[in-house]
Amino acid sequence: MITPDLLAKYEQPVPRYTSYPTAPHFHAGIDAAAYGAWLEALDPAQPLSLYFHIPFCDSLCWFCGCNTRVVNRYEPVSTYFELLKREIALVAEKLGRRTVSHMHFGGGSPTMLSPDDIRRLGDFVWGLFDRTPDAEIAVEIDPRGLAYETVRAFAEIGVNRASIGVQDVNREVQEAVNRIQPLSSTAEAMAALRAEGVDRINIDLMYGLPFQTVSRVLHTVECILPLRPDRLAVFGYAHVPHMKPHMNLIPGHALPGRDERFRQQQAIAGRLVEAGYARIGLDHFAKDSDPLVPALREGRLHRNFQGYTVDPAEVLIGFGASAIGALPQGYIQNVTAMPDYRKAIGEGRLPVARGVELTPEDRLRRAIIEQIMCHMSVDLAAMQQAAGLTLDLDAEHTALAALADDGLVRLDWPRVTVPEEARPLMRSIACVFDAHLATGKAKHSRAV
Repeated sequence: MITPDLLAKYEQPVPRYTSYPTAPHFHAGIDAAAYGAWLEALDPAQPLSLYFHIPFCDSLCWFCGCNTRVVNRYEPVSTYFELLKREIALVAEKLGRRTVSHMHFGGGSPTMLSPDDIRRLGDFVWGLFDRTPDAEIAVEIDPRGLAYETVRAFAEIGVNRASIGVQDVNREVQEAVNRIQPLSSTAEAMAALRAEGVDRINIDLMYGLPFQTVSRVLHTVECILPLRPDRLAVFGYAHVPHMKPHMNLIPGHALPGRDERFRQQQAIAGRLVEAGYARIGLDHFAKDSDPLVPALREGRLHRNFQGYTVDPAEVLIGFGASAIGALPQGYIQNVTAMPDYRKAIGEGRLPVARGVELTPEDRLRRAIIEQIMCHMSVDLAAMQQAAGLTLDLDAEHTALAALADDGLVRLDWPRVTVPEEARPLMRSIACVFDAHLATGKAKHSRAV
């Protein structure tokens, strides 16, 4: 059981581990030339995962940590759309024709694209790439003002999974974060998606928002359950106004404290499990019919920048301003500022800002961290044997022994297991294996 004292002791800021090394350790030494060489060296038989970043919204949610900007006319979106196609063509030039097993449209709000541009983008991408028969094509949906024609356009280009941001249904909470979203708009969006054959639907919820209480987050869950989402992601709000100045607009006095945040997280998780959802890793919940559940049971679950996934592709290509890609050689991130992105594309250059090349030790530590984050257990001897690399883990063993004394891990060295009651502190356990954490200056989000 996690007591308030244990929570205070271990709830230090730590990475979310959607990559390793994490993004703060990317550097400018990885440039467009390096990325181009990495692309050209990829195995032609490897399936690809593609991510498209659409960095526009028609209003700003004050809790948002994404790279996006508010626009009130379509011209900036249409201009960006043309740049995005040119970047896709630059990458395809390096790759040749490849097969895609997973594709994701994120943002911002991909639903800012017009239906015609959605169709054009789909035609353009599928003109350059093939897809596997079971490819998952996902899109993030803002249901507020969502047009049926937009849903139809995404369905026509192959979208078969949608993720809808809800966060909280209570009006006072919505007003405090500048996201007024009636439950009816969420229900109508889900109905439209299902009518067009997009029947795999995720819902995103948050805890730790201003004016949230246990009763309010449970009310949100009770409102969402009748809509029958296949999967839910439940994230803790990360209040980082030093990184995102618009978060200063959130009333700080109304933010729940550490113990209250934990109670909210526990209440949501308990109710979803009671409703028949399986717990997936740190913050996901899924019906037994969702692919995440057999992947968890069979040891095939993975974690990347989109969260928990069954996507087997070792290559994730990110397109668009600020998009991150993952390749066997390392990670890259595109430039964030729109003028820089426009300049690079205009000059026919891959718009890379930074990245990091993986060492053999990085790959092994990444695999260990992913096992903890996905499966809550890792056999360190087997992992090292599979990698053909032996690590000096004396310091890690000492740190884990301290965690074991507090009941957060079970040690049957060299196997490490996270007990169910310690699941909320999984990131604090995984960080024991992060060799870069002590050398960085990044300010991460709180552990719970």
